[in-house]
Amino acid sequence: MTSMKVMLLLVLAAVAIPATAQAQNFQVVVNATNPVAEMSKDDVSKVFLKKARKFPGGGEAVAVDQEGDVRESFSKAVHGRSASAIESHWQQQIFAGKDVPPEKKSSDSDVLEYVRSNPGAIGYVAAGTALGSGVKAVSVGGL
Repeated sequence: MTSMKVMLLLVLAAVAIPATAQAQNFQVVVNATNPVAEMSKDDVSKVFLKKARKFPGGGEAVAVDQEGDVRESFSKAVHGRSASAIESHWQQQIFAGKDVPPEKKSSDSDVLEYVRSNPGAIGYVAAGTALGSGVKAVSVGGL
């Protein structure tokens, strides 16, 4: 009976871990000259979906997306939807002639280079990625 309880607890813990783990699989980054240090999850989502074009407090915001696993983690944690659902959103926007998705980069280093070169840029990279100079991490509330 005790081993059954332990097994049940392990299963419940495994179900609860993914949402937390997803929030830790990426970090949101901006140009080091950007005064923003913290953003809400909702504000980040709005910028990446182009529903907001400015950072909280002002300043142009230009999102840069990434391909791969980190995008899936970011999409689920920030937008509450899968990366494929976000792709569908953009296909609808394109078809309706409303907007195009943010530019996509193929790697963390490409995202960092883009953010480093563009003062209004915001992107995301895998957690633990060395940011180097010219880029800083932004705390995202609500994750």
